[in-house]
Amino acid sequence: MSTRQSEDTGGLSRRNLLVAGTSVATATLLARSSTTAAAEVPGAAQPRPYSAASTGQSHANQRALPPGLPKRDYTPVVVPNGAKLPWKVVDGVKVFHLIAEEVEHEFAPGLKARCWGYNGHVHGPLIEAVELDRVRIYVTNRLPAPTTAHWHGILLPNGMDGVGGLNQKAIPPGETFKYEFTLHQSGTGMYHSHHDEMTQIALGMTGMFVIHPRNPARRVDRDFVLMLHEWRIDPGAQRPNPNEMTEFNVLTMNARAFPGTDPLVARKGDRVRIRIGNLSPMDHHPIHLHGYQFRITETDGGQIPQAAQWPETTVLVPVGSTRTIEFVADEPGDWAMHCHMTHHVMNQMGHGLPNMVGVQPGALDAKVRKLLPGYMTMGQSGMADMAEMGMAVPKNSIPMLGGPGKHDYITMGGMFTILKVREKLQSYKDPGWYDNPPGTLTMNATEDELRRDGIDVKGPSQADPGDPGA
Repeated sequence: MSTRQSEDTGGLSRRNLLVAGTSVATATLLARSSTTAAAEVPGAAQPRPYSAASTGQSHANQRALPPGLPKRDYTPVVVPNGAKLPWKVVDGVKVFHLIAEEVEHEFAPGLKARCWGYNGHVHGPLIEAVELDRVRIYVTNRLPAPTTAHWHGILLPNGMDGVGGLNQKAIPPGETFKYEFTLHQSGTGMYHSHHDEMTQIALGMTGMFVIHPRNPARRVDRDFVLMLHEWRIDPGAQRPNPNEMTEFNVLTMNARAFPGTDPLVARKGDRVRIRIGNLSPMDHHPIHLHGYQFRITETDGGQIPQAAQWPETTVLVPVGSTRTIEFVADEPGDWAMHCHMTHHVMNQMGHGLPNMVGVQPGALDAKVRKLLPGYMTMGQSGMADMAEMGMAVPKNSIPMLGGPGKHDYITMGGMFTILKVREKLQSYKDPGWYDNPPGTLTMNATEDELRRDGIDVKGPSQADPGDPGA
């Protein structure tokens, strides 16, 4: 039935229904608008739990419960290529010691740089705690410059927020400051310097801060955390360039670029959570997971109500934000997980090159070799062939594309890792490459198969019109 037919059927047209209903709907919406708007804004309909407004105090409620313990109260998070900040309990308070210092860090085999980080690591070790834990974090500054520690997304008293000059005096070199507050939320936050941010964040002064719920509605089997970052490290350089604004050439997950990234390993049937934070200086990152659909369950603002969650295969992680995804590992295999901005899966030397695609050098190579022995035109059919040549690269640099895979060379680098799901695992160590069951691996089509299905590989290519009715 057409739209016009449906509007004119039954004596009362759709138009009349719309007009008649408009006044009722408008009145209802107006009556509800202030209530709905207030309910949607945190702290509007009622004070945020534990906030100063909820208690009538001058700052957030600092009442705490006994410290939550790993395994008993939560499944510990896994930090591929990373570390965790140790803690101890003193009079019911979890005590951490964070040390800001220069770190020699390896981004991938063959590429190291002098960065600024925490406790010998870039990025800083994961801080892991439980909702309603009381935490005391000492920050010692062993850098040559003042610094601070900002607890990104954490509800706390204003004087603990860590913005240099605004909330506190910057921590001078050689000094130790104490931050102390109670964790009145759960979810995935971050921490980073908030003093001379352009320099200090660009040099690596970031970390993840995971707060587990005190009484989780459900637990996962594998809980991973990834920090996304981007750097400018010129070939041969010994330090990232913090002044770069656009031309980043090393893109990392947990401060490692593929092929230096560890895989995420899960057993078939595991419920998997992946927490992703982004403290890149400039770029958002659409992280795509092959082989799975997942739900986006959290932002750095907290849990997303289940009714508001939606299925995805790619999650956009904006700068200064976290996103959490969950799924069940129900399909074994080696599944790529990477940023879908194509230049973000390249390593050094992938920028500033001339466009050689389609160039036909003809006799040029032979002529040039008379002046430059060994000269060879490259890039006329793309970059993939260059990755496998094993050409020498400048000292302290890495090839722009990937590393060896099981079946061929993986022509992706940078912000790329692998989710490895297996039917049976004795442990969660890297199980090696996946063995595809018979009949499930693409390979050369046989002559009999092509003949059976009427495929003429030498005939003209074909495509049907996009609109069959046109």
